[in-house]
Parts: sequence; structure tokens; C-alpha cells
Amino acid sequence: MPSLQEQIQEYQLEINSFKPENAADLENFRIRFLGTKGIVKSLSAEMKNVPADQRKEAGQQLNAFKQLAEGKYSEFADLHADAAGKGPAIDISLPAAPLPLGTRHPLRIVENQIISIFEKIGFTVASGPEIEDDWHNFNSLNMPADHPARDMQDTFYVSQNPDWVLRTHTSSTQARILETQPLPVRVICPGRVYRNETISARAHCFFHQCEGLYVDKDVSFADLKQTLYYFVTELFGEGTKVRFRPSYFPFTEPSAEMDISCTVCGGSGCSLCKHTGWVEILGCGMVHPNMLRNFNIDPEVYTGFAFGLGVERITQIKFAVNDLRLYSQNDVRFLRQFQSL
Repeated sequence: MPSLQEQIQEYQLEINSFKPENAADLENFRIRFLGTKGIVKSLSAEMKNVPADQRKEAGQQLNAFKQLAEGKYSEFADLHADAAGKGPAIDISLPAAPLPLGTRHPLRIVENQIISIFEKIGFTVASGPEIEDDWHNFNSLNMPADHPARDMQDTFYVSQNPDWVLRTHTSSTQARILETQPLPVRVICPGRVYRNETISARAHCFFHQCEGLYVDKDVSFADLKQTLYYFVTELFGEGTKVRFRPSYFPFTEPSAEMDISCTVCGGSGCSLCKHTGWVEILGCGMVHPNMLRNFNIDPEVYTGFAFGLGVERITQIKFAVNDLRLYSQNDVRFLRQFQSL
């Protein structure tokens, strides 16, 4: 078997006489000599068989051989450029390939519409933390320690500290506003909230709310009704009917739930309205005096109203979405339906 030096000399003659005619010949040369399984690699592997006293000289010869092969390849590099230049020319005056348009999420579309409506009548947007303490999420809102809303089956508690929870409503933001801002206040509080619910087509463990609060002197239930009448008219149209039903919420008194005439059947009855002709969209009421006192506000001087609605619920009514899970599955087919909005 020829020695390493003899093989190098033989391949040097081949390299020196190499004259490619086209890019394919040059590529074959690169693969034969400089490829991962090429001659340079195989000769390098034979260095272990060279006697120790000859390795320095053999290494220098091998390095010179590698440089020779690389230099010959570089000498004819123009062949690759010529081959590339024979491809189709690029007309830079042509328009670019179209990119698919994205879209806002339907929940964000509806939330922005809600915010815009209330901003027109003087409400400002307020936000608060999603991990909330017991005082702002429960106690300050007239929900003492034995209130059913604190049940472990409804609330996600932070395991390291049971006094901290994932907020169950954005009313906690209202509490922070009353705690820090001077009166009067008129805010709307959009945000994500959490409840320990079984995920289904009608319920989820997280959802979005928009809650409103207005506290000033001489605020009445009539002010609440007119504000919500305006909101419904702006969001659903002039012909939408409204009704209020007595209800209970710990932080409002008196309390009510508001229904609107079904936007799908027009009030004649369908599966969305459970054939009643009415769809509930929000809860509301006058701010409970105890809640005002919790923030050192005299209920004999100041009154206010509050309301809260689910963004998923409003989106379901507006766009006839029949499964709440679609909102969080990131299915592009679902999201594309809202591309024109």
C-alpha cells in the first residue's frame, strides 16, 4: 500500500492537471477532494499510521495538499456564478407575492367596541393585577370570609399563600380605583378572570369581563339605566329591547340583571335564547353602602352604580359562536372569519 506521502504526490498531479468544463465538473471535484468523505478527510485519518518521528513532516505535506485543493476549487469559482446567472431573471418592478392578512381576535374586537362606547360618555380604562389579594378580591367588595364565592370549588387559590388568588372578577380593579383615586370616578375595567369551572362548550376556567363603576354625588338608578340603554343601542342597534330583572350581588344594592331581545331570532324564540326571546348580557346595581365605607367614602354623600358583563357572552351573541372553547384554541379557520372586522 502506498505511503501517505506517495498518495499525496499522486493526488497533487491530478489536482494540477484538473481543468473543469462546467459547474458540474467543479462540484464533482469539490466532493472528491474536499467533501465530508473526500480524499483530504481520508488522508487525514491515515495520520495515525505515520511513525511519530515523521508526523510533523507528513502533517505539513497534508496541510499543503489541502490548500492546493482549495486553491484549485477557488480558481474556477466563476463557473458556479455563471451557472447561477443562467437562471430566470428577477423583475424587481413586479409586485411582491401577497402575504395572508392577519386579524384581531374576536374577543379583542368586541372588547375594543365596548371600551369605545363607554369612552364616548366619559369612562376611562383602568387595569389591575390578575393575581389579587383577599382584601381587594373579596373583603372590600362586601364578601366576608364565609361568603359562598370563596369556596375552593369556585376560586383558584395561590398554594404558597391562601390569602392570594387568581382574581375571580375585575371588580377587584374597581376596589383599587376607589382606594387610590379621588372622587368622582368613572371607569371601565376590562380584563381576564379565573374560575374553577369544568371546561365545556358553555364554560371555561378563564374568561374576560368588562366592569364599570361610577361614583359621585347624586348618582341614581336612573343614571345606571340610561347608561346601559345607551350602551346596548350603540352595540346592538336601535331596535334592541331591554328589560331589568331583580337579582343579588354582594357589592350592589339594589341589584339587577339586564336582558336584551335576542339578536338571532328577534325575540321569536331560538336555541340561543332558549326560546324565551330574551338573552341575559350583564349584572348591575347601585354600589353597596358597605363597600363605600370600606374605602372611607360616606354613603350619605356619595352614591354610585356598577355593572359587569362577560366579553365571551357578548361575542357569542354578536357572532353566533356556539362553543366557548373556540376562543382559546387558536384555530386559524375560526379566526379568519373575523378578517373583515
